Amino acid sequence: MGFFSDLSNFFYDARTVSWDVILTLLNLVERKRRIGNVTPESYPGYGGHWPEFRPPQETDSRCSCPGLNALANHGIISRTGRGISFVDLDRHVAGTYNISSTLSSFVAHYAARMLKRSFSNDTLDLQELDVHNGIEHDASLLRLDAAFEPNQSTKHVPYIEELLAAASSKDKDGNDVVIVQDLSKLLGKRRAVSRAVNKEFTLKTFHRLFGCANASLLLSTMGGRVEDLRSFLLHEQLPEGWESRVRQSHGLTLVNFNKLALKIEFGVREKDWAQVAQEAAEHHGTVSV
Repeated sequence: MGFFSDLSNFFYDARTVSWDVILTLLNLVERKRRIGNVTPESYPGYGGHWPEFRPPQETDSRCSCPGLNALANHGIISRTGRGISFVDLDRHVAGTYNISSTLSSFVAHYAARMLKRSFSNDTLDLQELDVHNGIEHDASLLRLDAAFEPNQSTKHVPYIEELLAAASSKDKDGNDVVIVQDLSKLLGKRRAVSRAVNKEFTLKTFHRLFGCANASLLLSTMGGRVEDLRSFLLHEQLPEGWESRVRQSHGLTLVNFNKLALKIEFGVREKDWAQVAQEAAEHHGTVSV
């Protein structure tokens, strides 16, 4: 059974990556979606009119991903964050953030495999995605390490405020925006400090890239705009009138998603934060492991 499952996964991955390359090429030649019409008419949020935002209740399930939590907070997926089908997760991530069918499907399939469930038939609670070193990882841009905060749905507001304050550029309309260099700089700091203060620290290459990939979505889907990021990260709310900044006809593909993630990763300079990390270790009374 395991062999046939692995074989099926291999052919799925190969087919998805191949189709993704085609979608990436089509995005180069096809007309972009018009501003104001990025969200499809058949999806919640068309025209920037999102379903009512409601903060989560104490019994609701949330995870470390603000993008998924926002879907639940707006009722685009189950408001409780429970019993969500992988198929619905795939469809609503694609429709809300203009993510390509290949990227949204790939991520949803990966989550199903991680939880050892059927993509087509099973469901999940959002908090189940936070299996340590599954998708969730140390040295997060927005959360404390699991060693210090086991509930990874808990936002660490100082980290978010530091990110917003780090915006070093402006867009054509004069809005403050976070750019690649800002994310690389902060990720370097997070890694250096986490390595110094967390005795259980781990960060494999996969999670380095996954962390950069997650960060890249703040630039691609949110455009790096501080005003939008403030609502999105602090409250996990989609601003009224907002639509994805990805305007390509087939959405953000795996190719371009990973391209931006690698650009962020290549700019990370963990060694630049050695002194800050040492001071943090002394303050916490721990040493690097």
